[in-house]
Amino acid sequence: MGHRALIAYERPDSTYNLHYSHWGAQHLRLKPAITPETPFGGDDPEETLRTVYRRLREATTNSTVDRVLDTHDIPSRQIDIEPWAIRLTLDEIITEYLDYLHHEACYVVDTDFRVTAYRTHWFGLQFDCKAVEDAPTVGNGALRTVRWYDGEPVGDGFAQGEFRALKDVAGDLIDRGVFTHSDAIDYLETKLDEWAEDQEELIVRRPQFVE
Repeated sequence: MGHRALIAYERPDSTYNLHYSHWGAQHLRLKPAITPETPFGGDDPEETLRTVYRRLREATTNSTVDRVLDTHDIPSRQIDIEPWAIRLTLDEIITEYLDYLHHEACYVVDTDFRVTAYRTHWFGLQFDCKAVEDAPTVGNGALRTVRWYDGEPVGDGFAQGEFRALKDVAGDLIDRGVFTHSDAIDYLETKLDEWAEDQEELIVRRPQFVE
């Protein structure tokens, strides 16, 4: 099944190239793996990949991307070398590309290779109550950082379980007639904001819907 993640690499023009990793969300493993020597993860530095990374950051068209990839014999790494898209804003990525159900993590890599790892929390409630039949998976959820200590995420598994329990409660309150669907999403957002510690970051994206 995989532990899917998206990776956004900042470009010199402050937009981002977007890449995919099939296993990159597991234990937020890519945060320490992405370095100037290993921009696409992996244990062994590879000059070819560093060159490809630099050229992709400068590419302004899809045809340029194709030429970069065709020119080099590229080894595989934890992150797919071919970008999903280039020259995106962060808002476009988290609103239009990130699937909050199927992508378990999102990483943002700045030009100095500072890596911010976010866990995704999907706001869909159709699996948690009978009254809600469907919900979008894109543009419908929260991104939340976790605390790190000695190179490891602290309380990551607990935070994910805590959110799953929160959704169970919200779904039950919908079925009992206590909450509307919109009320339940407000509840999820409020509780996540309360749980986020001072050093954590919370980003929320919600679709517009009619009760």
